[in-house]
Amino acid sequence: MHGLSRLGNGNGNARSLASPPSSPRIRHLRGKTSNQDQGIGERLVFLLFSVVFRRKGVLLLAPLLYIAGMLLFMGSFGFTILDLGHGVDIVYRRAPPGSVYRSPKVFKRLWPVMEADANRSSHNALMEAWKPRVKGMWKPCISTNVSAPGSNSNGFFIIEANGGLNQQRLSNSWTVQICDAVAVAGLLNATLVIPIFHLNSVWRDSSKFGDIFDEDFFIYALSKNVKVVKELPKDVLERYNYNISSIVNLRLKAWSSPAYYLHKVLPQLLRLGAVRVAPFSNRLAHAVPAHIQGLRCLANFEALRFADPIRLLAEKMVNRMVTKSVQSGGNYVSVHLRFEMDMVAFSCCEYDFGEEEKLEMDMARERGWKGKFRRRGRVIRPGANRIDGKCPLTPLEVGMMLRGMGFNNNTLVYVAAGNIYKADKYMAPLRQMFPLLQTKDTLATPEELAPFKGHSSRLAALDYTVCLHSEVFVSTQGGNFPHFLIGHRRYLYKGHAETIKPDKRKLVQLLDKPSIRWDYFKKQMQDMLRHNDAKGVELRKPAASLYTFPMPDCMCKEPDPKPETDPAQT
Repeated sequence: MHGLSRLGNGNGNARSLASPPSSPRIRHLRGKTSNQDQGIGERLVFLLFSVVFRRKGVLLLAPLLYIAGMLLFMGSFGFTILDLGHGVDIVYRRAPPGSVYRSPKVFKRLWPVMEADANRSSHNALMEAWKPRVKGMWKPCISTNVSAPGSNSNGFFIIEANGGLNQQRLSNSWTVQICDAVAVAGLLNATLVIPIFHLNSVWRDSSKFGDIFDEDFFIYALSKNVKVVKELPKDVLERYNYNISSIVNLRLKAWSSPAYYLHKVLPQLLRLGAVRVAPFSNRLAHAVPAHIQGLRCLANFEALRFADPIRLLAEKMVNRMVTKSVQSGGNYVSVHLRFEMDMVAFSCCEYDFGEEEKLEMDMARERGWKGKFRRRGRVIRPGANRIDGKCPLTPLEVGMMLRGMGFNNNTLVYVAAGNIYKADKYMAPLRQMFPLLQTKDTLATPEELAPFKGHSSRLAALDYTVCLHSEVFVSTQGGNFPHFLIGHRRYLYKGHAETIKPDKRKLVQLLDKPSIRWDYFKKQMQDMLRHNDAKGVELRKPAASLYTFPMPDCMCKEPDPKPETDPAQT
């Protein structure tokens, strides 16, 4: 009995603006010049510094010097000089390194070298991806942490969850809110009513709990610890005129502690018999006792299993990926690509710098976030966002990174994504680098996908399952989807699963160098791959999420295997 896999079977230098250095002979003569020959400007500067240092005013200049240094470092005072001849120079402001999307230019120049390099070697990093690199493995051990349920319920606990499966913020995920509701119901010895999902303003998904998850399995998996019902009993509904909105909605402070629930919520629950919390995001603290944390683990890793329509099609898609990757032992790479129009718009990043793109992005931002980006004082800096690693990686950049890491053109790649922005244009280079690329639209038939169309969370559940069973998972933009997937893969694969989280700040700097050499780029990508592999096994830190780091809350470390004894020595 488990829902481990959600299937149920258990990412040329500019010329300086400074004057050319003077010759040694002139510098020597200057050194012998008397004070009488000094200019007025030099005397004023000398006098200013004399006064500042005499009065120890250098501390007053320190903040200004620091700011000036940072601006110079970020390239804010960088310029490019265009020589027009006849002694006429036009000075343009130069963009800071990494702030401009020049990746297509780099790819176009390096592509012949990349292909030649691939033809010389048959090595594929995928074949070395799954090698045990740690001595101690981990195993699920939730049952030892979970509290036993009380005999009589204290009342009904109802929550309304907002968000979705593909939200950027982890706290806005349906899954987090469901697991927190299970934990709170266990803490209060309450009966949990199957959570109500709100329609998301961006994703426009009207799916209910039962459309995404297997309700019967959820109730069964939690039955020994928390009582769960699909709906309120008739006698309770009658008291509220069959209107759940009439049930008192408790306004709880964010990140409430278990003590807060026991002192503030429990008395209300006992008095009223049913309470409601809407919305429920961010309503339970990260730090809770082990037995409450165990309920979170149980709900996420064991009780939440996808509904049959999702689960059955997802299982077929995984089997098809394994069959297509027979050359690599049934192993494949999955990429969570966040280059949909809404993500590009929300990031406020620029790619082709045209008026058409600008207009499309402005309209998308207004459609999804109603005036948020037009507020007074709001400044959008696409270049700064790119330097800071906040821009979604393009399919081209993901492909170059993977090829640099050693995944050759025979690698089967599954791309998990929504509707890619200008897909024909931006996906072409990735398909060029990985001809065996698959998506849910190529892996499943139109008839199979028809029931899921228009429901982004159900489509995301298909992607989630295919990524879950991949040999290597690449996260490109963070958010809820990869957070859960990384933790779920750790839970399934003994604490370690190959995951690539690109250093985007480093990557944009490298791809801003049109003259970069392929061997140098490749070395940098392989260093990035080794760094990711070293972080494959991580224990949860106090402020981190157990959904991403299930050790040690949801897993126990297995003892190291004893060395085999040579029979000849016994």
